[in-house]
Amino acid sequence: MKKALPVLALLLSLCLLVSCAKEAEGNLWAEAAYTEDTALGEGKTTVTVEVKVEDKSIDLTLKTDKTILGDALLEHKLIEGEEGQYGMYIKRVNGITADFDVDQSYWAFYKNGEMMMTGVDGTEIKDGEHYELVYTKS
Repeated sequence: MKKALPVLALLLSLCLLVSCAKEAEGNLWAEAAYTEDTALGEGKTTVTVEVKVEDKSIDLTLKTDKTILGDALLEHKLIEGEEGQYGMYIKRVNGITADFDVDQSYWAFYKNGEMMMTGVDGTEIKDGEHYELVYTKS
């Protein structure tokens, strides 16, 4: 029995570590700035940006005078990223990080359910449009 105690303690520790890692991985919304549908801004143009992460999504309704989606998102501090060869590479949306180098996650960009061929910083907006930023893992 005395020899089994260290083995049991080791197994319990491993179970706790795996459990904590899965909980942290599954709780991406803990860092989110907004966790419910929210309206932001007071501009003439209104667009909706749906943020989808795991089983949850929220709609962020942006009222803006900007003409480019990326500018409207930056105006409301909803995205962060870095300039890449093809424009802005988004790493954070609504405070939630996707980092391909860490866990092969990234933000996919859609309009009305169809993947966009431009980035947010190359997308002109019109009143009433609907976009999606979807947390995705390869």
